[in-house]
Amino acid sequence: MSQFISIKKRTHYCGALRAAEAGKTIVLMGWVQRRRDHGGVIFVDLRDREGLIQIVFNPEVNPAIHQEAHRIRSEYVLAVQGKVRLRPEGMENPELPTGEIEVMIDDLDILNESKTPPFVLDTTEEISETVRLKYRYLDLRRPEIQKKIILRSRAAKVTRDYFNDQGFIEIETPFLTKSTPEGARDYLVPSRVNQGMFYALPQSPQLFKQLLMISGFDRYYQIVKCFRDEDLRADRQPEFTQVDLEMSFIDENDIIAVMEGYMACLFEACLGLKLETPFPRIAWRDAMDRYGKDSPDTRFAMELKDLTDILKESDFTLFREVAVSGGVVKAMKVEDARKLSRKDLDGLKDYVAAYGARGLAWARIHPEGWTSPIFKYLKPLEVQQINARMAVQEGDLVVFVADKPGIVLDALGNLRLHLAKRLNLIDPAVLAFTWVTEFPLMQYSDADKRFVSMHHPFTSPVMEDLPLLETEPGRVRARAYDLVLNGSEVGGGSIRIHSQAVQATIFRALGLDQEEARTKFGFLLDALEYGTPPHGGIAFGFDRLIMLMTQADSIRDVIAFPKTQKASCLLTDAPSKVGIEQLMELSLKVVQ
Repeated sequence: MSQFISIKKRTHYCGALRAAEAGKTIVLMGWVQRRRDHGGVIFVDLRDREGLIQIVFNPEVNPAIHQEAHRIRSEYVLAVQGKVRLRPEGMENPELPTGEIEVMIDDLDILNESKTPPFVLDTTEEISETVRLKYRYLDLRRPEIQKKIILRSRAAKVTRDYFNDQGFIEIETPFLTKSTPEGARDYLVPSRVNQGMFYALPQSPQLFKQLLMISGFDRYYQIVKCFRDEDLRADRQPEFTQVDLEMSFIDENDIIAVMEGYMACLFEACLGLKLETPFPRIAWRDAMDRYGKDSPDTRFAMELKDLTDILKESDFTLFREVAVSGGVVKAMKVEDARKLSRKDLDGLKDYVAAYGARGLAWARIHPEGWTSPIFKYLKPLEVQQINARMAVQEGDLVVFVADKPGIVLDALGNLRLHLAKRLNLIDPAVLAFTWVTEFPLMQYSDADKRFVSMHHPFTSPVMEDLPLLETEPGRVRARAYDLVLNGSEVGGGSIRIHSQAVQATIFRALGLDQEEARTKFGFLLDALEYGTPPHGGIAFGFDRLIMLMTQADSIRDVIAFPKTQKASCLLTDAPSKVGIEQLMELSLKVVQ
């Protein structure tokens, strides 16, 4: 240990100093951001997790220390002692919280030197993510990344404080558990003791938190790691963190009220923002019809309108044929779209083609009528009815897509977001929370040739829809709810099935026979026979929530040591091969 540290302890963080400390002798420790020589006086920007302070080495104060300061380079680790003073008039730096002061140094210990980093840590220029993740320990020194990680820590504390105050009990659930593949792929862990057997890393603590409700704990929460072996995106990781919750003797409204309180507490404590509650609610079917997505971004308008009834007998062949075959014609109004050129409009056809749409039609609205390639095919009454339904004004653009319902919603839902970004219609300062409710309980899987759970098989159906399970399972509504923030799902949950008879009915509807259901979920079915209370819960994607709170571009910016989009760690070179001895202990063989 450095003798300096043994004798003198740090008194302040660099970024915590203010003008009120002027005149005090202090001890700082941190990293060198940059060094500047000005006519014999050496200025150093010293950085720690709280921020930056300018320190000064003057030969008239301590010639020996000033001479030692000539050795200092970027990212050297220093311990210094000195007196805080106000900067000379006109030399303040208003861009720094510490910009009114500096520290005149009279003692210095260079605790460690540093190689030249592979990238400049104080640059605003874009740095390759591959390089950043390979040297993540250096990337984490950058203030913009540290602020996100520190806010994450603050958010975790606020989360625990809030739920503890609401009477929740924090309980840890196992990481090595049983594989129950009903959603994404499991990460499997071979057992050495029970050879040929495998654990799975949990995709969520779903079954255990339901068992805790059966155990009588009433209100459970946990900030927990979960794992899914699935394809990655900017807002997805193979290992991720959930704020996981479950409550007994409640209904949807009880859970929603507690969670809105959590959001309000979190955003005020971490960002100083007051949220208006209750949040708006929208049924899943309405969200799809109006926005084309079940995670609607409601910060801007541009809602979809169904025009099938108006255009079902149109002279425009595509519209008529789609309507006759059971498809839909939907349109979207883009207000004041003069910025979009004819070339831009032609490019929209290619954009929707990526979502399976066969084409896109458009119409510009002028006082004297439409400018549109399809205008000549439409009857005056059809144009009049479209204008009325779309509530058009001069300068607006109407875009049409006609196809199968799923394709139309996917194409227009994504085009809506694309155009909003292209035309700068989204105010990043706005926070638009929305609850989406009444999801379908099941959806048909073309790959599996059967109905599968839209969320998971323990979600309770709306009881009045139960008779539809035998005849029209796709119409059965779930007692499920998602919380959406600015077009991103941040939490999802449901009221659970607490009756074994109903659970068995759902398993049958999903094509699971009694033997298969007992093999996968026998322990839950047994537990349901021992006085299970009505219960439900929700899980928030903590990483995604922090990403939105910090306005980060990627979820990887708010995780200390994230994986790449190929699920690899460039820092530790994981995953990697293991020795033959380890494989033999597990009775495993790698087949190339």
